[in-house]
Amino acid sequence: MKIRCPKCKSDAELSPDFSLVKCGSCDLEMSYGEYVKFVAHNESRYSDILGDYATSTEGQTSGSLDEWD
Repeated sequence: MKIRCPKCKSDAELSPDFSLVKCGSCDLEMSYGEYVKFVAHNESRYSDILGDYATSTEGQTSGSLDEWD
């Protein structure tokens, strides 16, 4: 599946099992979890997706991106 590379903005390839993101243009290679975190930290419009990776958000506020490091 083609997705946008967060570094060079070219097309990157997401593996069929959603485990690896690889860009041939800039040699980016990272896990999909790392990709999501990278995009969330570098593009403010996606910062809310970090909540999808929390184990439980019950009774918690979203906080800031700094709290997710």
